[in-house]
Amino acid sequence: MKLDRHWFSRALDQLARRRPGRPDPGQPQFIAGDFLCRAGSRSYKLYVPSCYEGQPMPLLVMLHGCLQDPDDFAAGTQMNAVAEERACLVLYPAQAPDANHTRCWNWFSALDQERGQGEPAIIAAMARDVMARYPVLQSEVYIAGLSAGGAMAVIVGTLYPDLFAAVGVHSGLPFAAARDLPSALLAMRRGAARAQAALTAGQPVIVFHGDQDRTVHPANGEEVLAQGLRSHPLGEQASPATLAGQVPDGHAFTLKAHWLEDGSPLGEHWVIHGAGHAWSGGSAAGSYTDPRGPDASREMMRFFSAAKSAVSSLARTGPAQG
Repeated sequence: MKLDRHWFSRALDQLARRRPGRPDPGQPQFIAGDFLCRAGSRSYKLYVPSCYEGQPMPLLVMLHGCLQDPDDFAAGTQMNAVAEERACLVLYPAQAPDANHTRCWNWFSALDQERGQGEPAIIAAMARDVMARYPVLQSEVYIAGLSAGGAMAVIVGTLYPDLFAAVGVHSGLPFAAARDLPSALLAMRRGAARAQAALTAGQPVIVFHGDQDRTVHPANGEEVLAQGLRSHPLGEQASPATLAGQVPDGHAFTLKAHWLEDGSPLGEHWVIHGAGHAWSGGSAAGSYTDPRGPDASREMMRFFSAAKSAVSSLARTGPAQG
């Protein structure tokens, strides 16, 4: 399938303009809870949209960044509003201060990069608990995060490809970027060179990164996408297309997308020009947001919906077992 750049541009413009119809009147819920499993415990918030009446829905797991919590992250990303539009459940696990005093997910810990233990196991088990209590569409479970949460989203998606169908990473780092705090600081400052030989589970991945990010080097965003492409069984066959755009009164951006022959997206990399370490298109109601960028929340949900057909059985089994 040969991609036409102008068609691609028009398609993205239509996606940006389109808004799903308003859900049926009802009362949305933002439920606080605590979760305990063999690997440990964490608190969480779960958003249930107003249109929920027992029907099956997708589930998105959102991992906050350092110094944040679920309420702050939800307010900043406005993902609950997108969940209303898309009829989707959103789970916000909370990092415990006694696990990390700045509430960062411990993506740089060797313990937390193995299946069946540590924070990835807790997050995966928490998602499964929601799936046991709500009629979640099992082929439409996704995970995304910001900064340390973005790095952890890559890890959890890599270790649990049987659970998560696609991954969203904002200002994060690739899998195997570090094994301890010194190597983490180096990867954040210069880019994760040691991750270049690592493989992920090959799910479709959408990446956002500001090119003026002074906290996590933008090279990390490039490597997140590169890992996904080389890990997917059809990654070498993906056709790239590049689009330059401008948010009215906001940031310019460059989008590089990789599509399979059937037209389904395998990966997207959004470089936000002039943006720092902040959620693109977010609200000032939360921390670490930049309202001048393209809307990362809506674009992630759009990508997840479109990427369903790109998830092959081989990609869902992935390299991680146990």
